[in-house]
Amino acid sequence: MKVAIISLTENGRRLSGLIAEKVDFLCSERFCFKGHGDSSAHSFDSLAGLVADVFGRFDALIFVCACGIAVRAVAPHLRSKMTDPAVVVIDDCGRFVIPVLSGHIGGANALAERLAELLDAQAAVTTATDTGRHFSPDSFAAANRLIITDMDAAKAVAAAVLDGEKTGLVSDYEYVNLPSDVSAGTDCHTGLYIGISDVKPFPVTLRLVPRNVVLGIGCRRGTECGAIENAVVNALKSADIAIERVCAVATIDLKAEEAGLLALCEKYGWELCTYTAAELCDVSGDFTLSDFVKSVTGVDNVCERSAVRKSGGQLVLRKTAADGVTVAAAEMPVILDFGRKIL
Repeated sequence: MKVAIISLTENGRRLSGLIAEKVDFLCSERFCFKGHGDSSAHSFDSLAGLVADVFGRFDALIFVCACGIAVRAVAPHLRSKMTDPAVVVIDDCGRFVIPVLSGHIGGANALAERLAELLDAQAAVTTATDTGRHFSPDSFAAANRLIITDMDAAKAVAAAVLDGEKTGLVSDYEYVNLPSDVSAGTDCHTGLYIGISDVKPFPVTLRLVPRNVVLGIGCRRGTECGAIENAVVNALKSADIAIERVCAVATIDLKAEEAGLLALCEKYGWELCTYTAAELCDVSGDFTLSDFVKSVTGVDNVCERSAVRKSGGQLVLRKTAADGVTVAAAEMPVILDFGRKIL
């Protein structure tokens, strides 16, 4: 999780430094108001300008200031709970940690609880499912990298749980740690279906789709982002794979600085993983081999081998080629854990 820590006062500066030092599970950058900074922090003179810059670039914003200041700063940028970053506020004495935005999907509640433990502070979590220790479909989906296809259905499941009703479960994948609020089977009014089929086993069905597809990509040197994107979109469409399911891209290390590929990953927020020719040669499986590719890269197939290497799973899309770009896809194995936390 990439986090911006924003402070306004001298106490806030000291506390932001302590947070950055302690949160080794986060990738953090500090931003301190001018006159209250240090050599390891960025200085700013306009909170509104800073928030406008960082809001879309970070997974979470930690404000060390009054809650009202933080709320007013982020308010013009709010769009959707599906996309807004987590926002957490800490008073500059470090006594209270308050998640104010994207508590479940963005992970603000979990982040607040972790920060409170580190600072010996009190986390002020107000979300009903969390305060009552009930199952939260939002939190479960976020922690298990599942796509929520219907927010109205997610709200209905959460409401049913809070009303004391069981919610059902039909899953195409193995799962562990089923909570008492959830009952395997279809004998419920609301329920979860976890899989990629378009089915509705319950009168109110929340379909959750795994984000577990790894793309393997090869391309000619200098291929533009648009050409790579077109090849990816068309390949996925041919295999009936939603692009939202993609979680990472893999390729050979020769392409680690390929501008078009880097731009594509930046656009979609995909992790880019690269492997040496020797590492790809060690991947076992039935691949589409090419003597020409081997003569250039040292390995007989880049896209299929890299997708399988990163995913640890099986190919779901074999090598397709268009305009100097090759694309393959593999699925990561999925084991759902109802006890898994975002952090």
